[in-house]
Amino acid sequence: MSIGLDATASSGLGTKIASGAAGLVLVVAVLAAGAGAGVASLLGGGDSTPSTTASDNIPAAMLTLYQEAATTCPGLPWTVLAAIGTVESGNGTSNLPGVHSGANSARAEGPMQFEPATFAAYDTPVPPGGANPPSPYDPTDAVYAAVRMLCANGAENGANLNAAVYAYNHSDAYVSEVLDLAQTYGQTQAQTVAADTAGGIAVDWALAQVGTPYIWGGETPGVGFDCSGLVQAAYKVAGITLPRVAQDQYDATTKLGPNDPIEPGDLVFFGGGPTNVSHVGIYIGNGQMVDAPYTGADVRVESTPTTPGALWGSDIVAGVTDPAG
Repeated sequence: MSIGLDATASSGLGTKIASGAAGLVLVVAVLAAGAGAGVASLLGGGDSTPSTTASDNIPAAMLTLYQEAATTCPGLPWTVLAAIGTVESGNGTSNLPGVHSGANSARAEGPMQFEPATFAAYDTPVPPGGANPPSPYDPTDAVYAAVRMLCANGAENGANLNAAVYAYNHSDAYVSEVLDLAQTYGQTQAQTVAADTAGGIAVDWALAQVGTPYIWGGETPGVGFDCSGLVQAAYKVAGITLPRVAQDQYDATTKLGPNDPIEPGDLVFFGGGPTNVSHVGIYIGNGQMVDAPYTGADVRVESTPTTPGALWGSDIVAGVTDPAG
């Protein structure tokens, strides 16, 4: 069920809001609090591999389509897109009115259940393999239009996935259903490669802290972390005791050589060099780390170089270590 801007509940598979600047401002304002723990666990998963649940429940062609289309919106996990398609139409397998032709009682059309005006706002450019003119019943057109809508409403760069999904369907229950389902669809590199290791446990725990404020000296979930406080707390959960400050963490952990592969859970250190470390992040895979960056920012996922000596802002990569080594 979906709720539009007039707050009227619809029946059937769902309906989308008609586009409009006032409505979009309202959506973002309502959900401006940002990502919660459920969203945090998705943020590093843009390049995640399909879980068994996803492979078993989503037709192969649609699964590939979700993965390819999501890449056109940096920060949008394909798993969220797939969860929307599942909730709206069983990934196009439903035979209820409006999925393959016509409309349901709420005027929703196609596998992604767009109202006509909303689809028209996001149906171009026509993606490779799409129908021309675009059709809400064409899976390719519909999925790419859904990506554009999500991207325009908070999904880009992972700014606010809650707001993006809420803009798609004005229902808090819908947002929860989609994000919960999305978590079952993907396996991050950490989950796939290091699920049962200390590094995998530390990564999963640290990702759940995304959105927590940076506080110098902070080491408390839900209150605040600094960079080394986050690392120490994450590895404490994983059963490994680390020193408190970044330089000591670097000195106490196993250094990776230039030819050693970097894996989820490894630590990336920054500063002026190996004896002048000032920052640390936890590598999560796919060229990204989770870290507590600086005063005024929150714990977040961001891109990282991993080659010692590589520039990172005004610092360099001082080294990479394996805390479990």
